Amino acid sequence: MAFEIREIRSPQGCKKLDREREEYFRLMDQGVSGRAACRIVGINRRTGKRWRNGTAPTKRRPAQPAHRARAEPVVSSSRYLTLEERIHIADRAREKAPVRTIAAELGRSPSTVSREIRRNRHPTNGQYRPHAAEARAESRRPRPKPCKIGTNPQLRDFVQDCLDQRWSPEQICQALRARFPDRPEMHVVHETIYQALYVQGRGELRRELARALRTGRVGRKPRRQAQQRQPRYRHPMVMISERPAEADDRAVPGHWEGDLIMGKENGSAIGTLVERSTRYLLLVHLPHGRATEPVRDALVETVKTLPAHLKRSLAWDQGSEMGRHQEFTIATDIPVYFCDPASPWQRGSNENTNGLLRQYFPKGTDLSVHSPEHLAAVATELNGRPRKTLGWETPAERLHKPLAAPHN
Repeated sequence: MAFEIREIRSPQGCKKLDREREEYFRLMDQGVSGRAACRIVGINRRTGKRWRNGTAPTKRRPAQPAHRARAEPVVSSSRYLTLEERIHIADRAREKAPVRTIAAELGRSPSTVSREIRRNRHPTNGQYRPHAAEARAESRRPRPKPCKIGTNPQLRDFVQDCLDQRWSPEQICQALRARFPDRPEMHVVHETIYQALYVQGRGELRRELARALRTGRVGRKPRRQAQQRQPRYRHPMVMISERPAEADDRAVPGHWEGDLIMGKENGSAIGTLVERSTRYLLLVHLPHGRATEPVRDALVETVKTLPAHLKRSLAWDQGSEMGRHQEFTIATDIPVYFCDPASPWQRGSNENTNGLLRQYFPKGTDLSVHSPEHLAAVATELNGRPRKTLGWETPAERLHKPLAAPHN
């Protein structure tokens, strides 16, 4: 409802204009100019200026303080824009400065400045006023906010009727947009419906409606946090960050990277071991599958022929096949270091070699048909291929140097 100016004013004498003052500052907080706000509430421009800025004391009248929207300043987090930053944005936007330039001057992300101007500018004329923008931002900040479904009876009834017909929340959202295309207050996303059903203490929708969902749950199933998950292996893992530093620069041979290449429908596998310094390849025959015991036995059988100075460490991903890693370490005296989840670059040499092996063992084929002799022939062929990263030496030639050197 629009503000109505009182028809009778002057005969009232020095009556305080409390209602006009309140409406004046409400309009100012919305971004209306001082002149327009004075015209709407029916006061003189000098009166509005006095309300905003206060007055100095005189012989007849004490000093009047300037208007303050808050009794005390709110201490805000650094993640939020301050009033000083909003004033800077307004000044530079008036100078037609690019958003990225303003963001660089404030040390903020360009999206932060762009979003601030878009959200908090005047809804009618599009002008960005810092004090009004500050008021709009603070009005949206309090939590919890009322749910859209709880404040709109028509929307709540529509959602309840659809849930009674066993519609999914996503189907309800699409139906709302089709039924009310020009009424954004009737548009919600499916998460809003789930929140109205599941969040305790809201009660926007009847609790029994949750049973109409396909899951039949009346409460959300909590997801376990990372620290609550069960350990992957029976024995604790030693992460790759604790591997000796000599393995990182590839100066000392004997540090290996391992993995499995999988066959059709993960029904067969071949183990791969790549030495980090020389890129020398060993293929592990797995005729009995990729369970923990066959993988442990096959790895022990493969590395037992290596000299002691080439058995320093083994890096592996967190696959279930290495569940008996401690037993492998006891049998071979090779410590196993595990890579971080979703970090294949921590075994870069092995990943690269696995790609080369797909020339011989294409994806989607049965890998159990390959004999140990065939695997040895493939490894020999790859170890005899010159590598650019080795100065065009072959892995076999590079490995022969430490093998030929005397060791105590």
